Amino acid sequence: MSSTPVTWFEIGSDRPDEVQRFYSELFGWSFEEQSGPYRQTAAGGQRGIGGAVRDTDAGNYAIFYAEVADVAETCRRAEATGGTVLTAPVTTPIGLVRALLRDPSGNLLGVFTPPAEG
Repeated sequence: MSSTPVTWFEIGSDRPDEVQRFYSELFGWSFEEQSGPYRQTAAGGQRGIGGAVRDTDAGNYAIFYAEVADVAETCRRAEATGGTVLTAPVTTPIGLVRALLRDPSGNLLGVFTPPAEG
């Protein structure tokens, strides 16, 4: 089995301005306002890893997303190895497929397949 890259992360915060300033000052990340609640960063241009600060009142969190070839199969494997599928695979309007999982110790993680290029 080949290694699965982590290529996206999301930081949810009820104080997004403060969190954005923190990561900008700590790591030198710059952010772009996006439509909706997201402020996107290329994480300093580091090897294709991107992320966002999300304005939310649903609690503060940090989560990483691993890029996988098949989200549904990854969900099946997660359950078989002691994980839990919290959000079944969903396809966004642009064709990105994603799911939210919980590992055996309770940590959140996401998996996604980018939209087909074409």
